[in-house]
Amino acid sequence: MRMARVGRLSGPGGWRTLRVSAAAVTVVGVLGAVSPAVVASSQALGWTQQHPAASPPGQHAVPMAYDAATGTDVLFGYQDDLLQRSGTWTWDGSTWTQQAPASSPPARLYAAMVYDAATGTVVLFGGQNNSGWLGDTWTWDGTTWTRRTPAAHPPPLARAAMAYDAATGTVVLFGGQNSTRPFAGSTWTWDGTTWTRQNPGSGPPPRNGAVMAYDAATGTVVLFGGNGRHRPLADTWTWDGSTWTKQNLAVHPSTRIQAAMAYDAATSSVVLFGGQGTSSGRLLGDTWTWDGTTWTQQAAASSPSARDGAAVAYDAAAGNVVLFSGNDLSGFPNDTWTWG
Repeated sequence: MRMARVGRLSGPGGWRTLRVSAAAVTVVGVLGAVSPAVVASSQALGWTQQHPAASPPGQHAVPMAYDAATGTDVLFGYQDDLLQRSGTWTWDGSTWTQQAPASSPPARLYAAMVYDAATGTVVLFGGQNNSGWLGDTWTWDGTTWTRRTPAAHPPPLARAAMAYDAATGTVVLFGGQNSTRPFAGSTWTWDGTTWTRQNPGSGPPPRNGAVMAYDAATGTVVLFGGNGRHRPLADTWTWDGSTWTKQNLAVHPSTRIQAAMAYDAATSSVVLFGGQGTSSGRLLGDTWTWDGTTWTQQAAASSPSARDGAAVAYDAAAGNVVLFSGNDLSGFPNDTWTWG
């Protein structure tokens, strides 16, 4: 049995180690004006910048997911501006390490990636690079990437939203865009072998650039915002494995695309950060949490700079949400932040 990495717990005797088996870890989840605004105190919660000795190159619109089998966050991105080289990096709670897999997906932007607890692998789908729109499926087993050849799959898509639905044991993908469909609105699920298009009676309007995460507290997948066919969006939807339900909320984050969102198991809430405000194009640096019923804006004492396209995942071994890089006014900072 592979063991997840050592986490740390504090107690009367100081720091002590905790080693968790991969089999014992269940991974739970890796864009209108707000009126009225609700701002919560952040005495217990906030963003903390980490200062590892080495970091991946700064980049935006690249995915990250927590790999429970190895106890690390996996980042897949490009290593140069020409999208000619790709790179796989892992974060163990304090250090970034570049991996050297025997095979690897081509470099790309706007791919979707999540950990599939049913198969113990990280699943990557689609994106966009110099070759065009991509519709390939790859899995990461902690050592190498494997190209999958399912009998059915979504069309080539970039900016799709994806999450692992622990209640059904499937990966869920929604929306995205390609050259012929700038606003996709289909729901697909991955069962570890093939993709299946779902046909719910109703669902979110077509969009790209939305964010999605599995809310373990309610057993539903949560989708927020994105860029819609007729207008920017700030709506919240939940997926229960067969049906989409719109949440009618008086308070919610403003419209945005390419935000960062992950489920924080330590606080049993979904955490959303930043994005690009689609009504004005400005970059956002606000933090919101979803408790299954209500969105609450958090007033963190320190925070990453306003940005979109940041990579984010929950680190179950360390018990915090990890955010890396993105696009801010200075370019692509290669900074690492944790929320908790």
